[in-house]
Amino acid sequence: MTKISKIPANPKNKVKRLLQRAAMIVVGAALMAVGLEIFLVPNGVIDGGVTGISIMASKITGYPLGIFLTLLNLPFLLIGYKQIGKTFALSTLFGIVVMSIGTALLHNVSALTPGEPLLGAIFGGVILGVGVGLVIRSGGSLDGTEIVAILVSEKTPFSVGEIVLFVNIFILGSAGFVFGWPNALYSMIAYYIAMKMIDITIEGLDQSKSVWIISDKYRDIGDALTDRLGRGVTYLEGEGGFTGESKKVIFVVITRLEEAKLKSIVEDWDPHAFIAIGNIHDVKGGRFKKKGIH
Repeated sequence: MTKISKIPANPKNKVKRLLQRAAMIVVGAALMAVGLEIFLVPNGVIDGGVTGISIMASKITGYPLGIFLTLLNLPFLLIGYKQIGKTFALSTLFGIVVMSIGTALLHNVSALTPGEPLLGAIFGGVILGVGVGLVIRSGGSLDGTEIVAILVSEKTPFSVGEIVLFVNIFILGSAGFVFGWPNALYSMIAYYIAMKMIDITIEGLDQSKSVWIISDKYRDIGDALTDRLGRGVTYLEGEGGFTGESKKVIFVVITRLEEAKLKSIVEDWDPHAFIAIGNIHDVKGGRFKKKGIH
């Protein structure tokens, strides 16, 4: 029978991490709202994904952008809740609600770069990318297309980044019919800049991560990672360079979306545990399989 680890009760740490995650999501969602309403939308420049579709729908119908951001993302949230995990879905829902409220509050605020689509694309792309990156680092997302891309990537040889790029080629191209072809090109510039800023903020859009953990409570931590992340762990033999003492090293491979949860699990058992995380560009074989976070 597989041993199931129970996380030691530590309400203060859990509340603290929850508040930190919520604050990070609020900041990230607010930055995205600023990038959209203060820089991109007033200049007829769009972002990719559901956000880009929402901007075009708002332009065509005249309804507020926040309405479409919420309604168009809801189906993807339901998919994410069932297929990826409750924590991810709830974090994403919270971020989208904050972003929608932010766009509503900023809708009548004057643009900082009126009539300057290139400046709007550059600065809007930077601010938007940082905002999205902060939310992703907190275990959520602000766009439903990434949720679909994550699920599709599990059954295809394409990465999340490649799938998102493929979808956005059509969305950004469609902007030409709504805002004109020069604005569609500016939209591509904004999207490219935003993607680069996301990479800088979260250190990789779709990279698996290798994790080494050293702790005296290695068995409890390993069991908890297997139970709560569905990850197989490997115990390696190590030796302290200074003390010469034998050490057990936990090795595990996770996805980007699981990093925040892994740190939370390890901290619950041993706040002083040593954790080293590195990016991996390719993972094959073994029991590496994306599962829901709970």
